[in-house]
Amino acid sequence: MKKSAISRYSILVAVMFFVGTLFPYAYAAAESSLKKLRTLVDVIEFVKENYVEQTDTDTLIAGAIKGVVGELDAYSQYLDAADYKTLKNETKGEFGGIGCRLQKKGKFITVSSPLPNTPAYEAKIMPEDRILAVDDKDIKGMNLEDAVALMRGKVGSKVKLTISRKNEKGEYKTQDIVLKRATIVPEVVYFRMIPNKIGYVYLVDFSGHSTEELQKALEKLTKQGMKSLVLDLRFNPGGLLPSAVDISKLFLKDGEMIVFTQGRKEEYYKEYKTSGTPKYPDLPLVVLVNQFSASASEIVSGALQDNHRATIIGNRTYGKASVQQLMPLSGGAGLKLTIAKYYTPAGKLIQRNYRDKDKADEGGIWPDVEVFASAEAEAKIFKQYNELIYTPGKKDPEFKNTEKDPVLDKAVAILTGEISLEDAKAQAEKEAQERKEKEKSSEEKEETDEKEAQKEGSK
Repeated sequence: MKKSAISRYSILVAVMFFVGTLFPYAYAAAESSLKKLRTLVDVIEFVKENYVEQTDTDTLIAGAIKGVVGELDAYSQYLDAADYKTLKNETKGEFGGIGCRLQKKGKFITVSSPLPNTPAYEAKIMPEDRILAVDDKDIKGMNLEDAVALMRGKVGSKVKLTISRKNEKGEYKTQDIVLKRATIVPEVVYFRMIPNKIGYVYLVDFSGHSTEELQKALEKLTKQGMKSLVLDLRFNPGGLLPSAVDISKLFLKDGEMIVFTQGRKEEYYKEYKTSGTPKYPDLPLVVLVNQFSASASEIVSGALQDNHRATIIGNRTYGKASVQQLMPLSGGAGLKLTIAKYYTPAGKLIQRNYRDKDKADEGGIWPDVEVFASAEAEAKIFKQYNELIYTPGKKDPEFKNTEKDPVLDKAVAILTGEISLEDAKAQAEKEAQERKEKEKSSEEKEETDEKEAQKEGSK
């Protein structure tokens, strides 16, 4: 047998091995479709024999798998051993780095929120900041996992981030920020009592410690005389499903639906319902959300909304609620594959389809009362609360409102009876209509100005 034939056969066997490892139930189907795989094999072989530098078959195949999975959606991923280990550590609530929640928006790695009391927070990195480079390495267009890997390193070592921040004029300004990496063990709950005996709890995410820490906060607020509660899920990117389910159980009655999943296979249909007696079945409750509330945040707010247990106030949520199954692979690698989507108790799809304009109204959790706040204003509010809200183990500082928070103000007004829910909804609808008319007028003016500029240019 010729050398090239041996090489092609070896690669084909390797590809089939990987396919069989990833999808053992589909191995037979893949085996019957070898003709379709030969193109991939030919490409890998050509690269191995002709690329300017020597390559490794396993590395090329891993890259091919990444490409296949990358074609599916933004959340399905092939994870090498290091990334898979990192993911497992993150879900436990402990990891090392700079302390930033990140997401990919378009081609940019964007800050969802810095974690309080971390290097990123101390450096005043803000939500919506774009990270353009890490140690002068351009990360525009890079996948999120690779970008995060660059930001992590030995505790105490320094890393330089080049960020781009939008100013009040809508212009992006670039700056370099140097941070010292630290071991990140995020505090997930911040709470305090605000006037009128209203408990305020800000939940950072849904990690392994969230339910436990939230219960501790609620117990302390109850001892302080709490009569109603504001649960703030703004900038909360989500996390673990069990945490979302357990937190929902604190407020919902026995037997109520929290969320259900549905995929292509019947086995992926699963209902999550409450069981037992809730600790806070009748506590008046308002939940705050914004466009950065995602995943588990949407499960909780959707469950409380559909069961008529809480009033949701703020902006439409992000719309990220698909089920990923983690599958360990040989060599310590792993596969994260989307197998189903989440639906609220009323059957509303949470996952948003950003590509299909005809489905623009689907997905996300729409608030009962919409209250508009600009991204810049919310970023300042976020900073304010994390600086002033009581943190376990620290002295409760005097609370001073340095930034106006219209979303929280509306929640307080409803909880105190200053305004009825019906009036609040009517007021929100009126303000939304006024914003649309203003935006339309602004767009029409821009079009007119552009046409006038074109006429001037043609003279």
